[in-house]
This record gives sequence, structure tokens and C-alpha cells, in this order.
Amino acid sequence: LSALPGSALRQQQSARPRRPPGESPWLVALAVALRGLNCALVQTSFVPDEYWQSLEVAHRMLFTIYVLNINNYGYLTWEWENGLRGYSYPLIFASIYKVLQLLAKDDVQLLIWVPRLVQALLAAFADVNVRNSETIEELSPLFTTTEFILCSWFTWYSCTRTLTNTMETLLTIFALSYYPIKGSKMGSSCKYLTLIAFAIVIRPTAVIPWIPLVFNHFWQEQKKADLILHNCIPVGLVTVGTSLIIDRVFFGKWVLVQLNFLKFNVLQNLGTFYGSHPWHWYFTQGLPVILATHLPFFIHGCVQAPKRYRIFLMAVIWTVLVYSMLSHKEFRFIYPVLPFCMFFCGYSLKHLKACKKSAASFLLLSNLLPALYTGLIHQRGSLDVMSHVQQLCNNSYQSQASIFIMMPCHSTPFYSHVHCPLKMRFLQCPPDLTGNKSYIDEADLFYSNPLAWLNEEFYNDTLLPSHLIFFSVLEQEISSFLALKDYEKSATVFHTHVPQGRVGSHIYVYRKKLK
Repeated sequence: LSALPGSALRQQQSARPRRPPGESPWLVALAVALRGLNCALVQTSFVPDEYWQSLEVAHRMLFTIYVLNINNYGYLTWEWENGLRGYSYPLIFASIYKVLQLLAKDDVQLLIWVPRLVQALLAAFADVNVRNSETIEELSPLFTTTEFILCSWFTWYSCTRTLTNTMETLLTIFALSYYPIKGSKMGSSCKYLTLIAFAIVIRPTAVIPWIPLVFNHFWQEQKKADLILHNCIPVGLVTVGTSLIIDRVFFGKWVLVQLNFLKFNVLQNLGTFYGSHPWHWYFTQGLPVILATHLPFFIHGCVQAPKRYRIFLMAVIWTVLVYSMLSHKEFRFIYPVLPFCMFFCGYSLKHLKACKKSAASFLLLSNLLPALYTGLIHQRGSLDVMSHVQQLCNNSYQSQASIFIMMPCHSTPFYSHVHCPLKMRFLQCPPDLTGNKSYIDEADLFYSNPLAWLNEEFYNDTLLPSHLIFFSVLEQEISSFLALKDYEKSATVFHTHVPQGRVGSHIYVYRKKLK
């Protein structure tokens, strides 16, 4: 993004004030084009939440009520039944769906891609916001925080997905540009606190990295009473009140989802139901993987950065330590600290005067391959197989078709990627909230003995679904059932080069033979 030689550009920048994003249309256009390309080149699945906690909820919110009035046209996971998730984030996508519906453009492809394009647009403005931020952009004009974010394979992989973690990260970037760090003249307490509050409404864990930052601001603030009375309290009341009203409308009762989320994930630590890792996982695997080749620059930048910016390092360490205390760990949970890390990477390169261009080229090339591979190839079958399912909507066979997805639960999206009332079912895996230690969910029961489970579940041929979808690793084990019940393979979809456990390299679609 920087075309001029370093010394000339430095003089130019020092001679004029920093321009807000609105005064740099070429930069905005470039960022939007880049993130649009980013969106188009990410055609794989990451985690179930990018559909089941956003698009699936939005699809059910709108089309169940206003279009078909069919109660089972959609599905809400157990989190929504227990008030652990709020409707504020899905409401964004439901609004997009409503606009498409009013324009008579609610085609399934538009329902899939328009929300992601909106997410990409927000990511583009976040990129520009970083570039124009005095708080986090006092770096070398050759290669700055923005460029480091653009070179990050994990940012490329995640920033256009409809994940609450993505929105949490984008709001964190926006808030950082207004954070009143010591010596900054562009900070705004009201703006950054409002953005933090919205992030917490969307995903309560957004509060974690901001605890040391807000405490640091409070400690340095001379007018502490004004900060609390004129900023913290009004912002908190407006955002929490708005969240409560939205959830009251869709839950039909008053629910404080942020409190329920805290109780489930922290106080009860029931997230272990979905897997656990050792306490050091984020330090030994999580952070090194998402930083990749940026890691040595991050470490070097932590040493080189001025003392007044060490509060950002404190936010990173604090966040990783807090998440390390929870048993269930995922890469996406620490995505919001990536912008902090890239800030220190920028400071590192600022001090590598002799090899800036070489380091920049190395970072770009070393992140390009994992970005393209994870975005275009790894775990794409979960989405591709839904295209085969969606084709049944345009078939006269639709009224008789029924789909049974025999995969680890929530492996694929659902009605948001089909957009017609096909009869669909998948293996369930809600956790037991009653404390029953002998509880086994439907998916585990199935995988303990798939053949016996199928024979017991479909004891009568009239109960058989017209289509079965499952990973290739399951085929041999249930082959006798498939032959006995007259199923034939109708599609093979590539999924991954690294199959693990219940996840195979391919997804098979079997169709019951017509008689």
C-alpha cells in the first residue's frame, strides 16, 4: 500500500496531518477489492458456529415466520433453547435476508454469499481504520500494521466468515483506533467504549482483552468520575438495554444471555463436552499457528516497542492466560488478539532497516500458500455437499425426498444453504446440563456401533430416508445396510487431505433406488 520510497513518504507524512478513512477513497477501494477477492477465495468450512450461530438462526428468524409458516423449517441448537446466545448478531443477517426477500432476490446463492460479502466489507474498513489510526499506526511507512494484517494467513482465512469471533475482532480493531493511549490526541472514550460494548453484546468473551486496557485508561484518566458517569454507565445501559429488548422479542421472555454464557463456559466449564486441551495449548500451538511466520517478528517487536505500548502486550498475555484456564480451546478464540500481535510485528520491521524488503517478501510468500490451501481446499466438502442437497429443491422428487446426515453433528450447514423445506435430519449432540455422568449423546451412540444403530432406528422400510450423507470412513462399516436397503452411491465430494477420526477424506451421498 505504500508506493513512495521510505524517506520521501516519511517526510510527506510528517508534513501533513493523518487523514481519516473517508478522505482516502483509493485506499478504501483497494481494501474493498482485496477483501472481496478474499471472500471469493475462501470456499471452505472452519467451525460449525459460522453457520449455526449466525446464518441458520437468521434464516429461521425470517423465513419460518414470514414465508412458509412451517414450524420445522429451520433448527436452533441447544444454546438458543437455554439462552446462551443472543439474537443481536443473527439479526444483522436476518435484515440482509429481509432486504433480499423484498427485492425478490432471495436466491440460495445470494443468501450464502451476501452476508459474507458484508463481513468482507467490514473487514476492509477495519483494514483502512488501522491504516489511519494514530494510536496503532506509528510504524515504518514501508510495511505497517495494516500490511501485516493483510499478510496474515489466519486473517485471510477468518475475516470474511460469519463468525461471532470475526465480528468481535473487527470491533476490537475499530475500538483500538479510538483507544486513548498516553500521548495520543485522537482518542475517544465514548467511541471505543461503545464499540467494546457492542462486541460484548455479540460475544461476551470480547471483554477479556479489554480488561487491562480499560483499567489502564481508568488509571491514567484524571477525570475518573466523568469517565464513569458520562461514558461507561450511559454506554453500558444503552447497549445492554438494546440487547435485552432484541432478545426479549425473539425469546419471548427476558433473558440476559451474557450472564448465561458466563455461567456455562466459565463457572460450570461445560465447554469440556466439546473437547479439552492442556493448559499450555495456546502458548505451544494456538498462538504459534495463527501467527505462523509472524511469530519471530512479534517476539522481536515486543522487545523493541516503546514502553507506553506495552499495555497491548499485556492485553495479549492476559487474554491467552485467561483462555488457558478453560479446558475447551480453539484457534478462533484468540483471533481478537491478532491485531495486537501485528502491531508489534510492525515495530519489529521498523527496526530491521537492512532487510525490510526481504522480510516483507518472506512474510507474504510464506503466508500465501496456507491462506490459499485452507481457503480453497481444506474442509470444503461440508459446503460442496450441500449443493447436491440443494439440487433436490428443483426436482419434482422434492416432496418425497428426505436427507439424513450421518456425520459428526453440525458438520454441514443446514437450511441457510438449501433454502427449501426438504426433510432433513442430522445426528444430535447437545450436552447434558443436569449433571448426569452416564449421559451419551445421539452422535456418540451412533458411532459406537453404526450398523446396529441404523438397523434399530430404521426397523421399518417406510422410515428410511431417500438420501444418506456420511464421511468415507463410515462406508465399509455400514456397507451391508446400504446393500440390504437398496442404496446406491450418487455423489462423491472431496473434503480434506488430512482425515482424522470420524472425519474422512471424502463425503459420500447415497440415494435409495427408485422402484
